[in-house]
Amino acid sequence: MSKKAKNMKINGLSMFSGGGIAETYFGDVGINVAVANELLPDRARFYKENHKSTEMICGDITDKKVFDKVINDSKKANVSFILATPPCQGMSTLGLRQYEKDKRNFLVKYVLEAIDALDPDFVMIENVPTFLDLLFEYDGKRIGIVEELKEKYGSKYEIGTRVLNAKDFGVPQSRPRAIIKMHKASFNWPWPKEESVITLRQAIGDLPSLEAGQDSGIKWHKALPINNPFQIEALKHTPEGQSALRNPVYYPKKKNGQRVKGFHNTYTRMRWDEPAPARTTNNQLISGHNNVHPGKLLPNGTWSDARALTLRELIIVSSLPLDWKIPKDYKESFVRQLIGEAVPPLLTMKIVEQIGK
Repeated sequence: MSKKAKNMKINGLSMFSGGGIAETYFGDVGINVAVANELLPDRARFYKENHKSTEMICGDITDKKVFDKVINDSKKANVSFILATPPCQGMSTLGLRQYEKDKRNFLVKYVLEAIDALDPDFVMIENVPTFLDLLFEYDGKRIGIVEELKEKYGSKYEIGTRVLNAKDFGVPQSRPRAIIKMHKASFNWPWPKEESVITLRQAIGDLPSLEAGQDSGIKWHKALPINNPFQIEALKHTPEGQSALRNPVYYPKKKNGQRVKGFHNTYTRMRWDEPAPARTTNNQLISGHNNVHPGKLLPNGTWSDARALTLRELIIVSSLPLDWKIPKDYKESFVRQLIGEAVPPLLTMKIVEQIGK
């Protein structure tokens, strides 16, 4: 990190903040998130627990009173940076593809209104890659968000767009994200340089092996229980990188013995020598997409670690710190959902630390 980056102090606004995971390392690179807005109270409180100096405004950004407060308080704080992560569930390739019927996909319009009101020096909008394909009505025509931004702000801002994969920037997880980066022409904001990939073996290979329900005694390294013995048996006979659904004998069954059906990447073990696949909100389910620990071949021919990643392993592959603050009254399932919703924070840090370089 350059001396200039360490000494940089920029006040920011975070819109659609969630639990504040994306901003985890912002303070280390000179970004002070002065104001944040989140719709849901449980996420807003989680955010405040980890960003105590930030003014959290909990409420619906589409409510004029809430929006006006966000803008007015941002002006008082001399905000010159906006981070916006509009909800992406309506655009996810894992969800329904009825993009234009989902109102969440058009909340980005409030980001544009915030840009108009605050005239920031820097703006970062991030989302799933399909966000770049979504069409909006603008000036009597239907265009993509990047084209709209360029038509609306191209004379004032340098606007760049890339799909960056977190695995190329120090995160042991393959997670592509669409990044829109805007900055006034009088400033520099280059893209970060790609780095060597970190594999699961390098990231979590030193942690003790666990079976479902076991507790290592290490903070957050406790395997969630699995109540269906057929599923455990199936996974014990599933090699690294394979799906238990393809097993000819030991396959996932319901409690009545009926064979379970699913997609090719369900009940699937990860691979040691690759980054973790993208961690989604259902990361605790072995029936989810690529959620099962890689495991190790045992002398009896079965495979160890028939389970999902522990919370500690999930935190590591999501580039969160091991001294991360999780309030005691939050359930693990909720914390896992927050992590699955969020962009890995090391990626966002690598992007914003380039400001001014």
